[in-house]
Amino acid sequence: MRVRLEAEIQTLPGNKGVLFSDWLTECSSAYFEAATGILEPSYWLEDLNLSSVQANLSDCWASDLGDSSTQSGIDCVCEGEVFTDELKDLLPPDISARSREEQIQWARKLLSAEGEDIPDNPPKQGRQPGIPFRPYPFGRYHDTFRYIEGSILSVTESGALDLIEPCHEYKAFTNTSDETKFDKFTKEVIRFGAACMNSRTNGTIHFGIADEPHGQVLGVVVKDREAFTRQLKTAIDGYFEHKHKDAAQICIKPPRFVEVLNKNTTSSDRCVIEVDIASEYMSCKDNIFHTYNTKKGKKKGNELGSQPSKHFYIREGGSTRDLLAPTTSAKPGVEFGKFVDGIAQLSERRKQAEEKHLRGIKSSTQGSRLSQMITGGASCLDKSHFECYVVVTNKSHPSHLECLEFFIELNPTAVLDFDPESAKHGLQHYCDQKMAVIPHSPGMYKITEGIEDIANKLRLTRNTSWVFCNGGFDREAPSDTDQWLKDKGGSVRNVISFLCRKDVLPNKRFLVIFVLLSTVRERMDPLVETFSIFLQELRGTGQILCICDSEEAFTSWRDLIEARCAINISSRCIYELSFAEVNGTILSLWSKHRRTARFLPCGGGSSVLLEKKLESSLDTLDVLSVNQCNGENEDRIAIEENFYKGGKVSWWNFYFSEQPGSVSFIKRDKFDYITNTLIQDLCSLRKACVLLNLFHVPGCGGTTLSMHVLWALRERFRCAVLRNHSSVFAEVADQVVKLLMCKHEEQKPRIPVLLMIDDFDDMEKVLYLQQLIEKECSKKDIQSKSPQVILLNCMRSEFSESTEPTSDTIFIGNDLSEKEQKRFEEKLKEIEQTHKNAETFYGFMIMKKNFKKEYIQGIVRKTLKSFDWSKKHAQLLAVLALLDVYCKGSALSISLCEDFLDLQPKPVCGNIKVEDAFGKFSNFITRCTVEGKVVFNAVKMIHSSISKECLHELTTTGVSSKAEITNLLLTTSQFYESIQGKDNLLQDVRHILVKRYYSSEDECQFSPLIQDIASASPGMEELVLQNASKRFQKDAIVSQLLARYYYLKKKDFSEAKSWAKQARDLSKDSSYIADTSAQVLKHELRIYIPSNREEPVRPKDLGNFLTVAQSAMEGFQETQRLAKKESAYRSKVKGDQCPINTSGCLGEVHVGVLIIDMLKKIPVFSPDGVRHDLMSQVLSGDIKIQEVEENDPRISKNKTYYHILKEFEDLLSNLKYRMKMNIDFLDNLHVNLSSRFGMKDRREEVAQNELFRCLIEYAKVFCKTDSASILKNKMMSAGMKLLQMRQFLESRKADTFSGILSHLSTNTSAEEMEQIVTRYKYIFRPEHNPTVRERINFIYANVVLSCIKLNFNVLLSHQDLLSILSQVLGEQVQQNDSLSLFFIAVVLLWPHPHGSVYKGLAKYISQMKASYHEVMKDVWNGKSPKVHFLLGKKLGYQRLVDIGEIKRCTKADQEQITSMWGNGRIWEEEEVKERLLRVTGEVNNNRILACTQHLRLEVAPMYKSQISGVAEGSKVSFFLGFTMKHPLALDIELLSQKL
Repeated sequence: MRVRLEAEIQTLPGNKGVLFSDWLTECSSAYFEAATGILEPSYWLEDLNLSSVQANLSDCWASDLGDSSTQSGIDCVCEGEVFTDELKDLLPPDISARSREEQIQWARKLLSAEGEDIPDNPPKQGRQPGIPFRPYPFGRYHDTFRYIEGSILSVTESGALDLIEPCHEYKAFTNTSDETKFDKFTKEVIRFGAACMNSRTNGTIHFGIADEPHGQVLGVVVKDREAFTRQLKTAIDGYFEHKHKDAAQICIKPPRFVEVLNKNTTSSDRCVIEVDIASEYMSCKDNIFHTYNTKKGKKKGNELGSQPSKHFYIREGGSTRDLLAPTTSAKPGVEFGKFVDGIAQLSERRKQAEEKHLRGIKSSTQGSRLSQMITGGASCLDKSHFECYVVVTNKSHPSHLECLEFFIELNPTAVLDFDPESAKHGLQHYCDQKMAVIPHSPGMYKITEGIEDIANKLRLTRNTSWVFCNGGFDREAPSDTDQWLKDKGGSVRNVISFLCRKDVLPNKRFLVIFVLLSTVRERMDPLVETFSIFLQELRGTGQILCICDSEEAFTSWRDLIEARCAINISSRCIYELSFAEVNGTILSLWSKHRRTARFLPCGGGSSVLLEKKLESSLDTLDVLSVNQCNGENEDRIAIEENFYKGGKVSWWNFYFSEQPGSVSFIKRDKFDYITNTLIQDLCSLRKACVLLNLFHVPGCGGTTLSMHVLWALRERFRCAVLRNHSSVFAEVADQVVKLLMCKHEEQKPRIPVLLMIDDFDDMEKVLYLQQLIEKECSKKDIQSKSPQVILLNCMRSEFSESTEPTSDTIFIGNDLSEKEQKRFEEKLKEIEQTHKNAETFYGFMIMKKNFKKEYIQGIVRKTLKSFDWSKKHAQLLAVLALLDVYCKGSALSISLCEDFLDLQPKPVCGNIKVEDAFGKFSNFITRCTVEGKVVFNAVKMIHSSISKECLHELTTTGVSSKAEITNLLLTTSQFYESIQGKDNLLQDVRHILVKRYYSSEDECQFSPLIQDIASASPGMEELVLQNASKRFQKDAIVSQLLARYYYLKKKDFSEAKSWAKQARDLSKDSSYIADTSAQVLKHELRIYIPSNREEPVRPKDLGNFLTVAQSAMEGFQETQRLAKKESAYRSKVKGDQCPINTSGCLGEVHVGVLIIDMLKKIPVFSPDGVRHDLMSQVLSGDIKIQEVEENDPRISKNKTYYHILKEFEDLLSNLKYRMKMNIDFLDNLHVNLSSRFGMKDRREEVAQNELFRCLIEYAKVFCKTDSASILKNKMMSAGMKLLQMRQFLESRKADTFSGILSHLSTNTSAEEMEQIVTRYKYIFRPEHNPTVRERINFIYANVVLSCIKLNFNVLLSHQDLLSILSQVLGEQVQQNDSLSLFFIAVVLLWPHPHGSVYKGLAKYISQMKASYHEVMKDVWNGKSPKVHFLLGKKLGYQRLVDIGEIKRCTKADQEQITSMWGNGRIWEEEEVKERLLRVTGEVNNNRILACTQHLRLEVAPMYKSQISGVAEGSKVSFFLGFTMKHPLALDIELLSQKL
């Protein structure tokens, strides 16, 4: 426990504390400084108790105790005015009356080291007598009251007061055996009960409360509570006269068992037994009540004679007295007679007291005060000034839980719970059953990373964060009150500081509600400290509301806060309402539609309840219920205006349009086609999750159309909208399946989910989400005979030309049809009748005007007229326009705008709205909700066309420029202070600076913004980038951006290297950053190569060139090393689909080409054929440079060149090897793996084009052959001919199996492929000893040629080919050749229903899979193995149908083929069906065992969801595809379901 010593001294009566301090100073000034610790007022002294006094004062007291200063100190001690209550209790009660010698002796005992009479462990400060703790309310049985062990009741044992206020009697009830406890209990209750009835007073007798210390709570263990009730009832009948039995039964209430909590507020096994006596007038009237001893015969004679059998008890002072007992002070019966004579008068007093008590009727206005405070002055919670709530609460009682439904509806952002048993049987346990709560410990709020990253991990603004502030979570033990501050106070302070940050919760727009479910009695209670911290963080009580259900609890709380914080919080407290009344008041503040139960469709017109807990757990989805919007909404005008001005459509807009007298919502032409045709067709597919793409021009109503589709289909599908496209997709998939399964786990078929996803910028992400939903369906064994989930992908398109719809894609352009224009005209008439300011509804009018540029220009010019750049609201508009143009959908948080515009929000309604602060520009902005790492309200531009035109108007009129606006955005620190939305803004600003776009022809060097600035204001882009580097000082990507700018644009390689180094320092393990360092060197190489072919290269330039080239090669090799390390890591990270970075491989090939270009220009390797061959041999490592030098006739002229070449001989001699290795690596990657979902990768296309160009240059040097004369030249030696044959194959990419397979997709002619097979046939001759790889390649070459054209003489017969394959399979094969061998073996040996059976095939499949994992482990992440062949119906070579032939059958373009492949429609094409063979098999352990000719071969399903939920052993049929990873089952159909 911590106490402030100065506070203790200041509270001493008569200012004796000051005298004591003076006295201590005289005794020892050094001690005073150390012991009082008040040199600084904030100094906290730990554990002020006897031991510390002993340790620090013993030396001071060792001297003579007779001097005056010492004596004055003793006086203070003896008067009990100095020390805390624990030390006062150690003094005798009559210390002041004792002699001076005795007083000094007590002082010695108290303050010396020899004080043997002093207890070793006196009670702690927090549990001292005098701390008020009122008894359980009289006459109540179901209150939430509990006692705490060691606490002291604030009332003493007493007699009759006002007859209504109960008197009290305490019984420790500790030294009682099981045999005597009931007897003792009933006797004491009868005595006390009869005394209260005769005295006509109410009273309570407490068992488990100590007499000494007086009123201390001990508690007793009660095993059988019913037994006490039974025994008491029986005893009343036995002890009272028969005529008074009924009255006694009425007045003496059944026992109440009040729970006793441990000191840390956890439950114990003890309770206090209390019996209330209600001596009501109607029961007692004028009667007197005797009791009789019912156990007379059980005692000895002398005992029997000494005790009267008849008793008459009354309350006298704090005890019970028997007026019939023998007494020495008066004659027996005299006092009794007097009492009986006054009984009528006493009864009348009782009657009057009861009447007076009943007249006290409570009147309160606190219900309306609660409404005002909890809404911030708004009319209801739907319009509350407060956007979120934080609740602080303590120990609850079971009866509370019936009155806390408002907790669920309020959906607090965070709950700080100080009940360590809350999760066991308290408030958290109750709420967890009804809403989604996430348990947290305070330690989770420690700032170890970005603020919004922490908030995102905690899901802070999505579900209720339940913070266990005193243990009870994650095995953390609770702390006693006096230890809590030391044990847990710091971490809870971190929680509060985190929640009160402006970048976490909205500034001045959240309310902290202290819900005091238990009375706070101690100044060291954690809630007092918590209040103090909130008070400091919020700088006042305007955002704090305190709720308790009794005046006693309020008074205690108010006094404690006033003592701790020196403020009166009465005006912020609600205490005259019960929690039932609080609950009803808060629930009544929600509008009707908010309180309406929501339902989901369940088929056949039925529906099921969407429980609040499930709905709140689906925090990534906005679920559209069947009865959405049912109920009133008085904000129709405001909602419609927001939409027509350009805000996002809400469900209310559709609802309002369906009401009587309204013009129906404008139906776009494509609406019926989507709802009646496309979605119906998709429902016929055999896939768990299908995709419908709706591409649209920004601002043309694509999102509105998509939501209109959901609204129309909400009774046929379970509809939802993905809240945030940046959500964790695995969580989204899990929640989508939960929505699908809600209340119909057993029902089949289920109602599918129709999920709208909006604003995705990458189709790969859409397809990845689709794949994860497929996997989740499979995991849950959801059978997919038809789609279970339909994704409606609403995606922006930069192309305005309309395209024809396909089976899963439709396009919405910015050109309205005549029908649509007429509908807009009709709607405008309605709008003009109901809205006064329709001319400012620009979102609606832009579409109504059919996107006419003249209209947009007109309203922009009119609005921006006299635009003043110096005004802050004008600057903010320019920033919003710039962000919206270059980062679609960008927004600025309300808090950020308020801060920038110097608006001061207050925690009450009536503040200036941010929109109004924009003045005449307010019609160009709208409010929105941003679902980022934290959810917050923001403003954005109303329409993309308005944004573009605003930016164009500002820049063309010279008011501002894009560079100026960008620099304002980068240099204004106010935008990036700790405020909501800061991370989103940083992300958007970084996006407009860094994000590049690619085409298949070229690579865009910089972001569109940087390129536009460079075009409009040449040179200003450098200043922008410099400012960006200052704003993003720790961002390696921004430093990389500057490095790229300096080497690409400025050709300043020194500066580029500096920025590249800075980027590497910031991100040492990034292959992309390492690649930039190497790219700087690669581009630097170009300045050394003369542009004039005839211009000779100087030796110095050659040396510099090769030095840089070597560094570049090493840089690219480091990039490759890091790329493989990254890929290995990514493969272990769930959800990381980023493919391997291959730029290091291509960069090294580039440098090799540059080296070749440079070497061609030096005299040593002049362009004649002989010198060319020498260069080829040197770069291949076949000859040494020394040998070339020795045979050079111009050695004297070239000596300097040779000296330099020999210095770099290692680099040069390995050049061909390194280039070839990288070319083969990239070729293997591109041929055998595709993007995860078959989508075009534009960057990869650019890289492949570059690789092809480099391959041509490579072939010119290392594969220079005359293909027409090789075979005809009989004079050429066999070795030379063989070499040139191999060089020919290398030049045609036919020396690897990947290169040969690539000819299937590169439109290679049959003649060229015939030449390749011919060369291999020559190499295959036995005398040439072909390698295993060459024999495998020979097999591939024949297969590929057969796919291109079957009728060639050079083509081996199929049987001969199988013989060669069989031979190779019987030999030892290197690891590098195993994958190619086992793949072609599986392809060629797959059994035909009527052909030969190869029993080793299962082994080859297994070996192929193992080889794939070994060979491809560095590169498969984010990729899928390509299907090279499918199994056809014919025999021989014709059994193999290459994928190109399938694509040609569809007569569709590449994008359509990708779509058809993904949704399975490709298998419905008749030409495809005619070519392919359906294979049968059975389901086995999420795989399929293909059954053919007594073989059972493992096949992987392309979509596991197609066999999920299917019983083991069920028969299926499918088409068979062959990939390097495994045989693949396509278009799976269920033939028979095994029961």
